[in-house]
Amino acid sequence: MRNIIDSHLDLAWNALSLKRDLTVPLDRLNEVDATYTDWKYRGRATISLPEMRKGRIAVGFVTMMARVPYGNPSGALGGFLDFPAHAGAYAFAQGQLAYYRQLEREGQMRIIRTAGELEEHWRHWTGPQQSNATDFAQPIGGVIAMEGTDAIVNPAQAETWYEDGLRCASLVHYGKSAYASGTGEEGPLTSAGRELLAEFERLGILLDTTHLCDTSFYEALEVFGGKLLASHQNCRELVPHQRQFSDEQLNMIIERNGVIGSALDAWMLAPGFVSGSTSREVVSINAVADHIDHVCQLAGNARHAAFGSDLDGGFGTEQCPTGLESIADLQKLDAILAARGYDDAALDAIFHGNWLRMLSESLPGDE
Repeated sequence: MRNIIDSHLDLAWNALSLKRDLTVPLDRLNEVDATYTDWKYRGRATISLPEMRKGRIAVGFVTMMARVPYGNPSGALGGFLDFPAHAGAYAFAQGQLAYYRQLEREGQMRIIRTAGELEEHWRHWTGPQQSNATDFAQPIGGVIAMEGTDAIVNPAQAETWYEDGLRCASLVHYGKSAYASGTGEEGPLTSAGRELLAEFERLGILLDTTHLCDTSFYEALEVFGGKLLASHQNCRELVPHQRQFSDEQLNMIIERNGVIGSALDAWMLAPGFVSGSTSREVVSINAVADHIDHVCQLAGNARHAAFGSDLDGGFGTEQCPTGLESIADLQKLDAILAARGYDDAALDAIFHGNWLRMLSESLPGDE
């Protein structure tokens, strides 16, 4: 099995908003979760921390999420995430950060703030004593990320968040934020968004371009000179929709030495998939390999494609491709991609090496 770095996991949202105990085995989590009837994905979770260890998910970009609606956002999660003012969004995101810190106290997670911490964590996961371990108990590495930045009350507050451990952030989720326009909307960066990008560049916070609408995307790449990525992003050429990126956009990320994490939400993998009505049977896990391969073909190499699963990001197995029942099934992509001609070095790059390179180059050094 190959160690994996997954660039988009909404663990705290699952724990706090859905009240899932991520420390228990996945079957136990789903047994309890199925007693709730509020959402169609109850009892269909794919992630728990033991399941992540089973699948050798060594590191995750773990998110904080909170929105202040501007205009009429088309957010699918509504009340879970939305607050009338930035103070509420800030407090909610701080609560999610507190969850990760508590997991760290319990030895379940190791929050990764520096390049040295990443190196040490990777050494623990790749040591000879771990290579064939059947009872793998290492803490999972967590790179603190923010999906949409309305929890950053104003651009000057970015430094406080950085001191709190924030290392990667996107400007917007669905709809409009204080900083940009995102999925389901179209519009430019705001003046505050440009100020925030300047702070990100100064601090060394990675810019996650995922969810940016086209106009905001092009403006962000024009004004932001720091390192950037797309944490959970698929290809518009394969699945036509504003949520996906065009080949031009993907190439712009590649040219900036960025990395693109392929997402596993079925509506981002199958053209015409309608959440809540289309059967998952229309799309298999092979479709994930299609998007990874498309990025590799654009780049001419395997240095820019990776995993950004977004599993349990407001959906469960009812909206996952067939062949994936848990996050551990990401390992199936090893054989699928190998059958398409990807050699061992390319597979290591896709599974973890590309994110490892980007994080090693962007995280601050140890003092």
